[in-house]
Amino acid sequence: MKKVILGLSAMCLIAFTSCKEDATKKIDDNNVAEAAERDAASSKFPVLTFDKTEHDFGEIEAKTNVETVFSYTNTGEAPLVITDIKSSCGCTVPQDWSKEPLAPGDKGQFTVKFNGSGKNKVSKTVTITANTESGKETVKITAFVKPDPNAVEPAKPAVPQVK
Repeated sequence: MKKVILGLSAMCLIAFTSCKEDATKKIDDNNVAEAAERDAASSKFPVLTFDKTEHDFGEIEAKTNVETVFSYTNTGEAPLVITDIKSSCGCTVPQDWSKEPLAPGDKGQFTVKFNGSGKNKVSKTVTITANTESGKETVKITAFVKPDPNAVEPAKPAVPQVK
């Protein structure tokens, strides 16, 4: 048994010491330069900069359709691609954004329509999915929705009076 262990130890020692070729000699300088360029480029992201991140419609009557435009600029160092824009509910509809890449320094815009649903102070969030560093950016719309003056109020049940 001792001979087997001694033999295995000797084989391991020979195997580990026989790989004397220096690993640094195998590195190709061209590959290192290419990897450095690739890593530097991968750290460059587009930056989505808005002219405003919140729009307040003020007071509106219920069921009144309103809309606003959010303008943005790619202030980053890489092309910006917006893949999706969604709102926090179906009463707010984002539309008309470009799905084409936006070069650094270029501008774009999208429209947000709100159908005036809700009561009192209403706030809705619009989420932009893009190839920015965080992957998601948000803008917000707010309004104070007044009751519809033409709406018929439901009849209140009669309260019996005690005599």
